Amino acid sequence: MTLDQFRRTLADRAPPADVPAPLAAMWWAAKGDWDKAHAIVMDDGSREAAWVHAYLHRVEGDVDNARYWYRQAARKPVTAPVEHEWEEIAAALL
Repeated sequence: MTLDQFRRTLADRAPPADVPAPLAAMWWAAKGDWDKAHAIVMDDGSREAAWVHAYLHRVEGDVDNARYWYRQAARKPVTAPVEHEWEEIAAALL
């Protein structure tokens, strides 16, 4: 699936069934459901989930918590607009 195809699924009621949990969280984040996205990655110990978790806390405005999760993901904190980071993460997870 391409990023454009993934974006088109945002018109659906739920994320595609075959996407991994961190990508499903990004889907919910794009739909504006921060709580649902956060619940998906909160107990996932993968680096991908930590990256999404960092992104979510950045969206929330909790920069200190985001920094913690960037460290868990072994990634540098991002300063680009969150819209760009969403695209970067979603493309990487696809």
